[in-house]
Amino acid sequence: HLGPAVVCLRKEPPRRRTVSSTADRLLQLYRDNLDTGREPNLDLGFSDSGVSSVDAVAFIKLVGTEFGVTIDPEDVSGINTLRDLAGHVEAKSG
Repeated sequence: HLGPAVVCLRKEPPRRRTVSSTADRLLQLYRDNLDTGREPNLDLGFSDSGVSSVDAVAFIKLVGTEFGVTIDPEDVSGINTLRDLAGHVEAKSG
């Protein structure tokens, strides 16, 4: 038995992370191009999502083409999640 549950009440509701239109497009590209058998998660690493490193690099290149931005090879190593990728695309395009 774990004992009584502890409930913490906040004065404000928790803040939700906003999803940009870039992130929405990335989620759709993920669904259309990567067959991982699960729903994409913006904050889960590609490898944790079941995406091989080869497929992740190919997907990142595809995203660059779709958004009309250049994603340099040295930048790829710092892109671990869809949220990272969205931030990178937004920084390059805006």
